[in-house]
Amino acid sequence: MGGTDGATPIIRVRLATPEDGAACAAVYAPYVTETAISFELVPPTAGEMAGRIAKVTAHWPWLVVEVDGVVRGYAYATRHRERPAYDWTTESTVYVHRDFHGRGLGRTAMRSLVAVLRLQGFHLVVAGITAPNPGSFALHRSLGFTRIGEFEAIGWKSDGWHGVEFWGLELSPRDLVPDPVTPIGELAGTPELADALEGRGAS
Repeated sequence: MGGTDGATPIIRVRLATPEDGAACAAVYAPYVTETAISFELVPPTAGEMAGRIAKVTAHWPWLVVEVDGVVRGYAYATRHRERPAYDWTTESTVYVHRDFHGRGLGRTAMRSLVAVLRLQGFHLVVAGITAPNPGSFALHRSLGFTRIGEFEAIGWKSDGWHGVEFWGLELSPRDLVPDPVTPIGELAGTPELADALEGRGAS
């Protein structure tokens, strides 16, 4: 049963595909046009978002959260920096449809993302959060992230300067020689990935 007539809504986390481009673009657009949470100035089109999903999921996870079969939020990870020594570090992003704030969807998405990243073999995940954003700070703190520091006045948008706080979470021990990270496509369809999408292994 779905979430109609007072029934408990069905919440599902799954891997995104380019076909989710329109839904993710709709979630994201208000953050671009109405806030400084995103430093973009023009919302991506559905096609542009589909291209981003395709590019990211060649190696990293992009997850969508469905409520009764409709995408209401998403989280993904991508390369932190280009040089090879950063291969075990990734940067995370999470957005929830503004009509679904306060329902735990961001935490659901991020718990699953952390679990998937740990399964892939990433060592460190970092998040850059436009300050102030107490809700996002609390979300990341609840998942074990710690504040690293802030770049003050790093971005100009909406007639003002904005700082960005960086938060980090180590996902694995500091091995002397880490194993290579497993691309997300190599895990598709495995029981281990199914467990991670349920958030098992997030801590």
